[in-house]
Amino acid sequence: MKIFAIKSVPKTQWSSDKALNFKPKPITLLMLCIGLTLFGFGESLIITASAGMSPWTVLAEGLSITFGLGIGVLTFLISLGVLLLWIPLKQHPGIGTLLNVIIIASVIEWSLPYLPYPENYFLRIVQAIIGTLIVGFATGIYLIANLGPGPRDGLMTGCQRVTGKPIAWVRVCLEVIVISIGWSLGGTIGIATIIFAFGVGPSVSLGLYSISFYSKKKGAN
Repeated sequence: MKIFAIKSVPKTQWSSDKALNFKPKPITLLMLCIGLTLFGFGESLIITASAGMSPWTVLAEGLSITFGLGIGVLTFLISLGVLLLWIPLKQHPGIGTLLNVIIIASVIEWSLPYLPYPENYFLRIVQAIIGTLIVGFATGIYLIANLGPGPRDGLMTGCQRVTGKPIAWVRVCLEVIVISIGWSLGGTIGIATIIFAFGVGPSVSLGLYSISFYSKKKGAN
């Protein structure tokens, strides 16, 4: 399908010309913040579904078991390691890279007490699916702003540019690799882990395609 064959982040009328832009258009900054807010909300839904950790948390847990460090510390170190991978991939940070950390963490912290913690396992799976779809779609929204990606999303777009493969394919491969390493080191995998690994890539493509299509349609009117 055309939606899942997207090989780059589309540009719209409100996309920034460059990632390192300290005076973006108000609409550009607004779309960035909307995307990151939705991203945090989707993450919260996955957390409260209690059906498994995200792939990168599985990796952090596995490394924690191996090296005896805390999961929080290793999550931070993993993010630093991913940022170092940006150098050969020629990725550029921006205010979106910083706001990625601030807004997503704040939304998760604020929203967790108000979200449902379903006891029924089927409802947990449904909530994990919804959360994954929201995270992926929101990623597409904020990436189009072109104000700098978060560490893992920058790894995704960088690898896509190097390989020339569709973004959905690249993201799925990255998540599966991360899960495999984390699981081999003793990390715990749940159904939500698998849902996220195989669902977030296509959801990102859906977000990129939908926002780009709407923007072009609106611009033509």
